Amino acid sequence: MKPEPTDELIDQLLALSIRAGEAIMDIYNSDFEVRVKDDKSPVTEADEKAEAIILAELTRLVPDIPAIGEEAYTAGDRPDISGGLFWLVDALDGTKEFVKRRGEFTVNIGLIENGSPIFGMVYAPVKGDVYWGGPAGAFMRENGGDIVQIAAREPAEDGIVVVSSRSHREGEDEFLKDYNVKEEINSGSSIKFCLIAAGKADLYPRLAGTSEWDTAAAHAILDAAGGSVRTLDGAPLLYGKDVILNPHFIAKGR
Repeated sequence: MKPEPTDELIDQLLALSIRAGEAIMDIYNSDFEVRVKDDKSPVTEADEKAEAIILAELTRLVPDIPAIGEEAYTAGDRPDISGGLFWLVDALDGTKEFVKRRGEFTVNIGLIENGSPIFGMVYAPVKGDVYWGGPAGAFMRENGGDIVQIAAREPAEDGIVVVSSRSHREGEDEFLKDYNVKEEINSGSSIKFCLIAAGKADLYPRLAGTSEWDTAAAHAILDAAGGSVRTLDGAPLLYGKDVILNPHFIAKGR
């Protein structure tokens, strides 16, 4: 396939995200078991079932593009991505929010080309909101409604709106002391990027650990909306590194 997804593929990815979300919600509404991985992060049947659905369908739709999924990668499945074009999948980002039944978790499918995210789709199953972005721009559909184009905004003169992680606030207060912050929104998962892409917030500093699959899809959406994601030294946040962990970064609007 060409690096830029076609309209047909975007429709297929939307259907796939919703299908994975339905599998997640079936488990969310049940008495599910929580296990702990070697890195001390939680995992549930929902993570594994949704990822299996997505990876199988991506293989069927675009068999020439390898896909990295969080749970498969953690289990030792390391596909060859030396060709430079590959999918990064976090089928359930925000497992802690899932476990606590806060609803702030997402399905994430990102496409990487030569280290940069070129397309991403993020679906929030509880609200039914979906965001996607690529070369054609950034878009969202709220709870099955109309598709609208979205764009990151310029910060207002009276201060900025910051989005922060519910679970990982390390170093944020110190970092933000030089900013005129008028409002702070706490949220889980990749929704934080999407709020900036939709022009509802301005800044998301991440000074705690993340992995490439946590950020790839939403990073692509924010880029497509006119925002940016940079490391603390101003370099682009890149993917397909030898180490799957991200450096600390700052996501922002225009």
